[in-house]
Amino acid sequence: MIPLHKDTQEEGVCPICQESLKEAVSTKCGHLFCRVCLKQHVEKASASGVICCPLCRKPCSEEVLGTGYICLNHQKRVCRFCEESRLLLCVECLVSPEHTSHRELTIENALSHYKERLNRRSRKLKKDIAELQRLKAQEEEKLQTLQFQVDYGNHRLEAELESQHQTREQLDALPQQQPGQLEHMPTEVARISKAVTQLSSLVIDLERMAKELDTNTLKNAGDLLNRSAPQKLEVIYPQLGKRVNELLLQPPQKL
Repeated sequence: MIPLHKDTQEEGVCPICQESLKEAVSTKCGHLFCRVCLKQHVEKASASGVICCPLCRKPCSEEVLGTGYICLNHQKRVCRFCEESRLLLCVECLVSPEHTSHRELTIENALSHYKERLNRRSRKLKKDIAELQRLKAQEEEKLQTLQFQVDYGNHRLEAELESQHQTREQLDALPQQQPGQLEHMPTEVARISKAVTQLSSLVIDLERMAKELDTNTLKNAGDLLNRSAPQKLEVIYPQLGKRVNELLLQPPQKL
């Protein structure tokens, strides 16, 4: 690491890692650092009991990292994430009775764990979207085929009746052929389109959270994973896998 001097900070560059600022955090003295870099500095400095700005050495506190890094109950730096309560815990929280039986992860492990789950869920939803789009395309093809068959059948019927010298009024009064399946297919296509829109919105949220996940947003990751869980998606489009498999087994429509 390059030695830090008071006058060496370049605009947009973290003085600790010497790279572009990521999640920039400002100390009270006005210097900017990557949040992760400053967090590591604060953790090391906390052991000696003296926390100061890495650049100008002016005193600062753990609160420089933001409220998400400080336990509001004990005013100490958080070090664990409780999966059951979805709360950030400090060393004093860990010994409280309400958390003794809970599963807790270090902040670093929790961030890695939830980022992987968010990305995995995003990939799964993208696969679901692709299957829905394929299902929609085949439904539209079936709709087009059935419409052609109906139009062709009606045209033949009219031609036969005209050959029997039926009047135009009599022809117009005849019921048009329209299979019941044809009546419901536009609704099915609309349902699929709506499901694609809803799943695409979830993918955007999942990818954004995975990219921006930090201590402050960690507790929201579980909520988003719950909203995008398979049992919740069943409401958006029931039995997607079964519908896709059934359609793939169907023979192609013939004109």
